[in-house]
Amino acid sequence: MGALADLRVIDLTQVLSGPYCTMLLADMGADVVKVERPGGDMIRSNPPFVDDPEAEAYGGYFQSVNRGKRSLELDLRTDEDREAFLSLVDHADVVVENFKAGTMEKFDLGYETLRERNPQLIYSSIRGFGDPRTGETHRQGQPSFDLIAQALGGVMEITGPEDGPPTKVGPGVGDIFTAALNAVGILAAVHHRERTGEGQYVDTAMYDAMVSLAERTVYQYSCDGEPPTRQGNSHPTLFPYDAFEAADGHVVVAAFNDRHWQTLCEAMDRPDLAAAYPATPDRLRNREQLRAEIAEWTRQQTTDDLVELLDGRVPVAPVQDTSEIFEDPHVHAREMLADVTQPGADDEMTVAGSPIKMTETNPRPRGRAPLLDEHREELLGDEESTGDRQRAESDD
Repeated sequence: MGALADLRVIDLTQVLSGPYCTMLLADMGADVVKVERPGGDMIRSNPPFVDDPEAEAYGGYFQSVNRGKRSLELDLRTDEDREAFLSLVDHADVVVENFKAGTMEKFDLGYETLRERNPQLIYSSIRGFGDPRTGETHRQGQPSFDLIAQALGGVMEITGPEDGPPTKVGPGVGDIFTAALNAVGILAAVHHRERTGEGQYVDTAMYDAMVSLAERTVYQYSCDGEPPTRQGNSHPTLFPYDAFEAADGHVVVAAFNDRHWQTLCEAMDRPDLAAAYPATPDRLRNREQLRAEIAEWTRQQTTDDLVELLDGRVPVAPVQDTSEIFEDPHVHAREMLADVTQPGADDEMTVAGSPIKMTETNPRPRGRAPLLDEHREELLGDEESTGDRQRAESDD
């Protein structure tokens, strides 16, 4: 049993931010009931597929962030399905949605309505710009995606080469980081409820999350009045802390403290650099010259040679692609690749494992993603909460 095995979560979310949040909870053992609109989550049909898109129930996008959940298809515009949803809320611990502000109120299913049914309910929302209940702004109601959040929150402005345009971070951090923060908020609210019996509203905005993710830009601007901008792979206050070309790829080197710098200079057979630039301010003032010196040396070595030479003495790593990640023994030892059944395919699909590790209740993907409406009978015929069932089984 997972750490959250007594928690039932009603998941109204779709696409990435909300499903990733509830995936974290499901990996930790929560019973996550994915309530899907007619036709299901819009990303069910998104590629890639293991083999045959026509035969497989859904693609990798949906599988990855909806593993271990149960599915129920409901049309909240109808009285019958609205009542079915309310019957689930009566026995739920958490409701999560990522609609635009005001959407649930159109169905008369907003926080205040649900709280009347279940005073201990924790209602959580992930929106581009937050909810008026926690701070009203002119942006609320506007649609938002990862790209919008990264642009507004300052992440794109500090990402990319110095002489290039603002660049989106590869993974959807506007969605995923917001989702992780929302999961933290939900668990904090659960803890508060255990102490007080009070439910509450939890709200996480993608824009807010990106400001938090780019936290160093805030204090930098506060201190010097200059808005930080792109510096490629380097760091504004640390050097060397950068990516360097090798003979067969790239490595990153983080030798910014004095001891690591001295060791790097020894490996380069450049005692003159160690003597001339012994302290951080010296290296920062002369970073362009020093970067060129280091780059000339690394280009003459393979990535394996550089790692072998520096590993254990200077922080260094090769820049890996996904095929190399799949081959890395560390990734397998840490169970960061998980195989799940892919309905309609003859082979399994591999998804990212849980990065949260626990000694007694270790999180893990708990099975494949659900088929649309797969669990209707067991959910609508089940009036007892997951927590009640498991407590009864424990008593037995």
